[in-house]
Amino acid sequence: MQTANLVIVLLALSAVAYLLAHNRSVSLSRPLGGIRHLHSLPFYYGMRATIWCALPAILLLALWLMFDDPVISAALLNGLPESHQPVTVADHNLLLNSIENIASGALSREGADPVLVHAADQLAKMRNIGSYLATAVVLSLGVLGLGWGWVKVSPQLRARQQVEKVFKIMLLSCACVAIFTTLGILLSVLFESMRFFKSIPVTDFLFGTEWSPQMAIRADQVGSSGSFGAIPLFVGTLLISMIAMLVAVPVGLMSALYLAEYASPKFRGLAKPTLEILAGIPTVVYGFFAALTVAPFLRQSGESMGLQVSSESALAAGLVMGVMIIPFVSSLADDVINAVPQSLRDGSLGLGATKSETIKQVIFPAALPGIVGGVLLAVSRAIGETMIVVMAAGLAAQLTLNPLETVTTVTVQIVTLLVGDQEFDSPKTLAAFALGLMLFLVTLVLNFIALRVVKKYREQYD
Repeated sequence: MQTANLVIVLLALSAVAYLLAHNRSVSLSRPLGGIRHLHSLPFYYGMRATIWCALPAILLLALWLMFDDPVISAALLNGLPESHQPVTVADHNLLLNSIENIASGALSREGADPVLVHAADQLAKMRNIGSYLATAVVLSLGVLGLGWGWVKVSPQLRARQQVEKVFKIMLLSCACVAIFTTLGILLSVLFESMRFFKSIPVTDFLFGTEWSPQMAIRADQVGSSGSFGAIPLFVGTLLISMIAMLVAVPVGLMSALYLAEYASPKFRGLAKPTLEILAGIPTVVYGFFAALTVAPFLRQSGESMGLQVSSESALAAGLVMGVMIIPFVSSLADDVINAVPQSLRDGSLGLGATKSETIKQVIFPAALPGIVGGVLLAVSRAIGETMIVVMAAGLAAQLTLNPLETVTTVTVQIVTLLVGDQEFDSPKTLAAFALGLMLFLVTLVLNFIALRVVKKYREQYD
């Protein structure tokens, strides 16, 4: 049975377990005078049976799926003749791919090595046996769990405590998954960055002013030796992000203040969803808009004023990116401003302050921690944007602060370095991980600053 069908059967079996345990608890409560004489509500008895039915079976299925292919592959390769045993990791992967292709029909059996054809037949047979065995074991475990959950139902059973304990463990596991995933990403990027820094000094990467990662693949091949100075990438990223924030922050904050403090409920109900539509537009659409509309308009406007504007400029990418980020700033700032207690407004107005004075002296300072958090979220969004920069700002790594010229960003170069068939042994490819590490550190610093600001103003306005 396929995995999806097996999961559906388990869910159906779990529903049956819930109904049987729920009905049994109700039946046991009738001679006692009703469900108030049960230790827990019938819902918890049903959930306990559902957990016993589904959770062990799903855990077993997950472990089976994790180790099924490696075990089959190892057994398959061990059964090959000595002449076909792989020597290196590359030979191992190539041999497995060949057997997989023959088994799936991607490679013709005619003319193929008879040993590999036999191995492909064995592979299909072992997978079929494994599928039937997994179905039998998982469903048997589910049925046993159903029976155990139904038999143990009794008025004295502490079903609620057991169910809540299981859910507590599940919530803790989800939190640990998020933490360990973040840690895994950090360690993988860090280890690959250390490999890069063994070839390229850290000082050359952080303080170099030339970025040209093209390198010769072989020693006898004519090619560049590569320059990995990341300063042009950092400057380009900051330049485009700064232009975007100069557009997004004032417009977003002013629109949030108007919608929260001045707009009528009818206008707010229309304007807020319309403004948030901008957040749902795909970034590739923004990129087309920047490349086909904004960039030509800026170039023509610059020529009319005697300025030389590149067809792909930081200004075009930054302006469109700022428009894209407006909903992030506006929506978060609006929610934070509305969360300011009404008593602060009433107190300020009662002392004779005007509406604008109340906003400037009371509401805005009280909402500042949330506003800072929204702005930093928008900054992170701007730093991580790729598509708009690729289409509107170009790929040239130039060290310039002129917004009318072509620049590139860290994220664009990461994509450029990892596109296509790449080998992860050259500094050219490993440079992408070093750039990713820099982005991670920048995000960490922004989060630290946000926490410091929030902590300071929360102490003041508690």
